[in-house]
Amino acid sequence: MTNAAAQIDSSELIACTVSRDVQIFDLLIEDMETALGERWGDLRFDEAAAFLGQPEAAELQFLAVAMDAEDEEDIDQIAGVVRAAKEHGIKVILITEDVRPATLHRLLRDGGDEFVPYPLPENELGLVIDRIMHAPAEAVELADKPPTLKPTGTHSAVVIAVHGMAGGTGATTFGVNLAWELANVIKKGDQPRVCLLDLDLQYGSTSTYLDLPRREAVTELLSATDVMDSTAFMQALVTYDQKLHVLTAPSDMVPLDLIGPDDVSRLLEMARTNFDYVVIDMPATMVEWSQTVLEAAHVYFATLQLDMRSAQNTLRLKRILQSEDLPFEKLQFIMNKAPGFTDLSGKARVKRMADSLGISIAVMMPDGGKQVSQICDHGTPLAVGAPKNPLRKEIAKLAGSIHALNQADVAEAS
Repeated sequence: MTNAAAQIDSSELIACTVSRDVQIFDLLIEDMETALGERWGDLRFDEAAAFLGQPEAAELQFLAVAMDAEDEEDIDQIAGVVRAAKEHGIKVILITEDVRPATLHRLLRDGGDEFVPYPLPENELGLVIDRIMHAPAEAVELADKPPTLKPTGTHSAVVIAVHGMAGGTGATTFGVNLAWELANVIKKGDQPRVCLLDLDLQYGSTSTYLDLPRREAVTELLSATDVMDSTAFMQALVTYDQKLHVLTAPSDMVPLDLIGPDDVSRLLEMARTNFDYVVIDMPATMVEWSQTVLEAAHVYFATLQLDMRSAQNTLRLKRILQSEDLPFEKLQFIMNKAPGFTDLSGKARVKRMADSLGISIAVMMPDGGKQVSQICDHGTPLAVGAPKNPLRKEIAKLAGSIHALNQADVAEAS
């Protein structure tokens, strides 16, 4: 029926490429041979679904589905191959070149497990294959472990976004530690339910800073928010110390437009109704759904430093938001590595910067020194690894203020 069945002993066949013509993807052929030797075959799109039902396919572990822009007119057939593979318990690696995000979105939603761009980055396919074929059973068991919290749908969270005005301004460090401090803001009694959403889909590092596993369930959730319910949302989260619930960035790099404004609205609504506080780590890039987060957030923290990069980017952001009549006033600027109490010259520079940009600096965060990056690399919050660090103390103070203000608003409303 196929070249794969004719050329390879079925007992050795553990993978197949599926494409219009595998010769188009010469780098894929090389990488498959490097990773699997002769234990793979190739199929055309029009024969793959039928082959999966044959005895020769019984030992298949994965399909490498390769396509380019020319194949998009056959997306229904390709999606059918992906669904058929999932029905037979076979993993699917998507390898695409110049394919629209909407097409990739659909294939991930239909069951694609991994995504690799073509031309293939060096060694990337081998790493993905190794992850699929040799993942320890214990790791799978841990990843599938349900979170400790159950969905409620009865909460109305305070939504807090964190956005760095330039790389290295400490946005993720601030967001992760603010979320942790909010989760521990009450010393006695019931702690608030806190969720941290890492929406920096490509370079998000909240999982690194908390030593948490990245899960394939995240990509599946983001690819099908139209059918998401509270249970699916909660099951995609992982927990740190049974207190902080985190939606990590996807395990693989995905396009920032994998999700759109409607997807983000559903995600925020699901988080808002299941938690008391939702902290969002935003990508540095402004994307189509940035406005959605800005409008949904109760406060939008923007971290910057006393440098030209931060000043120029802040000015650009201010201009675009005001030109589109968006709520620029929601932005609360946080000066990271702010001058010390006795540094009068530095404090004067901060004031000149704020005046020239027409903004006010809401919070001055001290320089925590090398200890901060070391603790982040160790995968623990500052409160756990360096409780006396000056940066940690300032973030804890801010978390206490946010919680006190929220409690006052709740009391007044009731």
